[in-house]
Amino acid sequence: MKGTKYMKIFKIIDEENDLLSGVLLYYEKSRTAIIELPEYLDEWNAPLLFTGYIKKKIYTIPRDMSFCWIKERVIPSGRQNIGDILNTHHLKSYDEMQFLEISDGRCSQDSLYIRKTDEVPMFVEERQQRNLKECVIVGNGRLLCFFYDGCVKKVDIATLDNVDADDIAKVIRHKGLYESGQIGVGGYYITFNNSIDIPAWALYGAKETLPLTLEDFKKFTKKNMLDTTEVCNTLECSRQNISYMVKKKHILPIKESVRGNLYDKCEILRYKW
Repeated sequence: MKGTKYMKIFKIIDEENDLLSGVLLYYEKSRTAIIELPEYLDEWNAPLLFTGYIKKKIYTIPRDMSFCWIKERVIPSGRQNIGDILNTHHLKSYDEMQFLEISDGRCSQDSLYIRKTDEVPMFVEERQQRNLKECVIVGNGRLLCFFYDGCVKKVDIATLDNVDADDIAKVIRHKGLYESGQIGVGGYYITFNNSIDIPAWALYGAKETLPLTLEDFKKFTKKNMLDTTEVCNTLECSRQNISYMVKKKHILPIKESVRGNLYDKCEILRYKW
């Protein structure tokens, strides 16, 4: 799966052991970080913050913990002289990622540092094939999931392992929260109200897959197709902007007609990453 032009890629390197300890993907538009760990790491040579995930053989770190790793390595926003520090580095506002880049990701707690790269490592690309390409809310706590490798699953989220049971219960219990579900950056997760995430790897590894029905695809069409007006509202731009993006092939309509075009909702959301 290709990255977006708004994504920065960094190798996380253990200088002391000359070891690739991870890959940091940073989506600038949404200020979202995802850290991918190589599977050869164990609890002794993995970044300390992620040893709990390594023990469970989880190598794609959720966005909240990935960003926590960044925050632990930079000057906190509450620093007394933060204004002077911003001026020194010619920064208009506090930004954790900018500070991480300025310091090359180094901190006194370990021997890790970051190095920018233009290519997503092969092991990350292969893992991203199990990310979500489309995901549709189909009712009764179920999700219709389409993955980049072509796998399709209808998943009952109540049966998922390695996810917070209380969070899942909230999603199932509150219809509005459940209906708010949409794919997160890079297809790494589905998020509900941008507060509760279910990672793609948990959905991909679901033990139970359910048969697809015609009704599922009807719901898919209803929930995942946007007309031009809805695209304008989603991207907060004018029809002229949409026309320009279509002309430049930045976004492509699924169906074109004189009365208006139809677009894939997930493709439009992806443009915001």
